[in-house]
Amino acid sequence: MATPAANVLPPAQPAPAAMDAAFIERNQIVERYLTGKLPPKGVIDFERWCQANPGFVESIGLGDRINAALKLLESSGKPEPWAERPRRFYERAVSFFVAAGIAVAAAIIAVTMSSRVSEAERQVAVLEKKVGERPLLPVTETRTVVLQPSRTGPSQRPALTLDGRSGELADLKIDVSWSRYTMFRVQVDRTDQGKVATIGNLQRDSNGQLRVAFNSSALGPGDYQITLEGVDWKGGTEPQAWVTFAVAP
Repeated sequence: MATPAANVLPPAQPAPAAMDAAFIERNQIVERYLTGKLPPKGVIDFERWCQANPGFVESIGLGDRINAALKLLESSGKPEPWAERPRRFYERAVSFFVAAGIAVAAAIIAVTMSSRVSEAERQVAVLEKKVGERPLLPVTETRTVVLQPSRTGPSQRPALTLDGRSGELADLKIDVSWSRYTMFRVQVDRTDQGKVATIGNLQRDSNGQLRVAFNSSALGPGDYQITLEGVDWKGGTEPQAWVTFAVAP
């Protein structure tokens, strides 16, 4: 009967040498670290060992070595490692064209916005001129209307329609009893055209209503938006409600 063969174990691998002063000197760890020739694991082990043994860095004169290296760079005309690298021509050219593109875009936006503002101001001036030149008809009747304004934003649907061909005095009573303000500023704008009038320092009455009255013949045909703004004790304003009405031709 054959004797079973004994299990053959692989030869034992030598344990990695521990990082210490003798190992560092024997394997030129400092020189390899400074020249970038130390493998990643060696870099990690060496930095950890220096962190645990801060006196070692001083003992090997590392500061003197760094100063000597910097002097050598200076004498050779090379910039310090932390100095900003001079940009090549094509890099400067790209930066120039990017900056120029941004400047041109900003100029186009500024011109566009300026033209839009100028056009809006022109429309407002034309509208104010028309309102000022529009003849007023004598008031023949008064129309009193109690309105519940929109509190979430301007409405596209007119709450009432006034007759612009007759002298109708529109006496609007707008409910603002829910607002925390007692003083208001009223702005009247013609939809998509411009501001018609601004009335400041209107106080709501004891019923919590804000009264706005005007001759309907003073306004041309179209849709109008009333914006109610609350006025605080500092004179600041905050939009509170909106009312849309129309003037029939």
